Amino acid sequence: MSEPIWRSTVVHVGPDAAELFDAGVYILFGRPVPDALAEVSLVHSGPEGDFVGVEAGDEFWLAESMVTITEVGSLANENFEKLGHIVLYLNVGEADLLPGAVKAVGTLPQPEVGQRVEIRRGGQA
Repeated sequence: MSEPIWRSTVVHVGPDAAELFDAGVYILFGRPVPDALAEVSLVHSGPEGDFVGVEAGDEFWLAESMVTITEVGSLANENFEKLGHIVLYLNVGEADLLPGAVKAVGTLPQPEVGQRVEIRRGGQA
């Protein structure tokens, strides 16, 4: 199993986020996060180490479930490093990618407070 390049813990799941999760959209924010954004977000405690940028081929883990990142927007790593903010879109195929977003394939469960969130470098054993 590959080692995480980024890890954190879910500290809040917004009450309006479930519908987005069901649609395959996971909005992550590190603390602090404005209240209005926390309503629709998975809020995490912040990275537990030095920042390493996300790349296509990396794995996004929520608890014991994993999706494979297929595309990274031009501003995604900058936002992720500064704000802990990234938007993960699952199974959207050839849809246009917003600059701060990441595309991935696979399925994830509804997040719960206390779960681990990790990004692992793809291809590492």
